[in-house]
Amino acid sequence: MDVFGVMIGLVLLFGVAVTVLAVVGTVKAAKAVGAKIEKHEANARRAVETATLKAKTYTKVGPSAQIASVRLRLRTSLDGTRQVLESGLAQDGQLGESLALLKRLDEHAAELDGELRMLERELETARIAAKLPELRERAERITHSAETMRWAAQDRMQRFADDELSRLSQECESEAGALRHWDTAGGASSGQASGASGARGARGASGSGGSGGSGGAAGSAARARLTDGKGRASAEELLGLADPLAKLAQRLRKPSAGPSTGPSAG
Repeated sequence: MDVFGVMIGLVLLFGVAVTVLAVVGTVKAAKAVGAKIEKHEANARRAVETATLKAKTYTKVGPSAQIASVRLRLRTSLDGTRQVLESGLAQDGQLGESLALLKRLDEHAAELDGELRMLERELETARIAAKLPELRERAERITHSAETMRWAAQDRMQRFADDELSRLSQECESEAGALRHWDTAGGASSGQASGASGARGARGASGSGGSGGSGGAAGSAARARLTDGKGRASAEELLGLADPLAKLAQRLRKPSAGPSTGPSAG
């Protein structure tokens, strides 16, 4: 019985936990859906109000048209700045600070928009003429602040895009060079081959020059022996008669003996 009771208790606890989790999940889902619906309703209501203000600027004249124009410009400037900051928040976290400042501007803009709507329902023209310049000047300050942040955010995103494009271009150039690796390898090997051939040519030239010089010296000595002193070879040397002729000349140059005397007569 005790084991059976424990099992029943565990089953009941498990069922209760599942029920609680289901209820919590349902509540969270309902809140999320409600928040989305409220956001869509707010956006739809804001779009309708913007369209109404545009229509008033074209259809009405006088103070009503002026007030509608101020409200429309204020609303358009804040909406445009919000869109730019939210679109760049995923890439640049520093834009979160700008969004916080924009929310504070939204609060001032909402307060000013309420005053403008009250002035729009004012019946006294003199009061409208007295209050409208002040409200317009406040709207200009809010609009200028919002536009300054929007322009700065746009310049910042453009600068980041240019830097990223420059880095990407360098990486593409490096990758292209790596893909054409055979050009670099071929140039290096041809340079080495030309250097080696040049070195071999220099060594061959020096060797041939040395051997040619020694051979030339030997040939010059041989030619010097075969020439007649004027650079021309003599006929005797060419015929091989140089030595016999020299010996004959030596014998002819010896002094001859006097005439022989016979036995004296007598």
